[in-house]
Amino acid sequence: MKRTAPQPAPTPPPALSPTTRILIGLAAAVVVLVGLWLAREIVGPLALAAVIVIICHPVRHPLERRGWPRWLATTAVIVVAYVVLAAMAALLVYAGGAFVRLVRESAGDLRATGDAVVGWLATLGLTDEASDAVGSLLDPTAIVGYATSLGGAALNVLTAFFFVLAYVIFMAADGARYARATATFGARVRPAVGRFQAFNRGVRRYYIVNASFGAVVAIVDGLALWALQIPIPGVWAILAFVTNFIPNIGFVIGLVPPALLALVVGGWPLMLAVIAIYCVVNVTLQVMVQPKFVSDAVDLSLTLSFFSVIFWTFVIGPLGAILSIPLTLLVRALILEGDPGAWWLRWLSGDRQARPPAEVSADRS
Repeated sequence: MKRTAPQPAPTPPPALSPTTRILIGLAAAVVVLVGLWLAREIVGPLALAAVIVIICHPVRHPLERRGWPRWLATTAVIVVAYVVLAAMAALLVYAGGAFVRLVRESAGDLRATGDAVVGWLATLGLTDEASDAVGSLLDPTAIVGYATSLGGAALNVLTAFFFVLAYVIFMAADGARYARATATFGARVRPAVGRFQAFNRGVRRYYIVNASFGAVVAIVDGLALWALQIPIPGVWAILAFVTNFIPNIGFVIGLVPPALLALVVGGWPLMLAVIAIYCVVNVTLQVMVQPKFVSDAVDLSLTLSFFSVIFWTFVIGPLGAILSIPLTLLVRALILEGDPGAWWLRWLSGDRQARPPAEVSADRS
């Protein structure tokens, strides 16, 4: 019997250098982000539906404890999610319609105020281009154009509303299934399940904090604008509530329309009064107090929160501004929290639970 010579052991592939690994990771990230940007009309509604289901998912727990069948508890989650979506759509439709009607009714006053502002800026020595740019903010045609563009963005979301409704059904059903992952696969999946449970809790806490502060800000702003006799104060209160979900820059977005309207209605004194009220109320609550509660709720640094608004708005459009914090938390849960060596990056992102692996092992021992 012929004996075969022993085969040499296969040579392991050469290890990649840290620089090469970083470059490969950056290239993969660019490919993923380009894909998200190309599919933003699908990804945006999908992310919105996922966030709504995460917020509404705890509804099922007390129902199941009372003996409700699983399918009926899932149906309750879907119904609550649909109510939230219907309320959001109703607020957008009411605010958009009232705003467009106001602009059309006040077209003459807007033009007169715009001409006056341009003339005043010309006396200060500003160039014609700068004066025209500032004056265009009060041009009724331009304002309607802005409203139309915002309405177009909302219409794109409403066009995909059917898909959002379908996503809610599927995600609510899968949420009940994923909750049984630990019982099905045992302790080996517990770390991954724990990360996503923490992510879900962070998303819920974030929106609870923002909704609470947003409601207070909207009520105070709306009452103040009503007392100053600014037209459609309810619309500006809705705007203040919605923009409260945009970290850091939402206050400015919510201030500009009522301030310009105050300029048209009552001149500079009324405009300055509106700005002063917004600064006192919104800066105190949204800039000084709320970030501390948000930081405690989601463990994100203020710098990363601000950057995430710009980044996700660029990637998936206007919805990215409202969903920026949950999307950033998801990226951290997927990429950083499962890697013990990434504790430093987690700490930089604001995660107060991030510690070196040696300290974690010492605590466990």
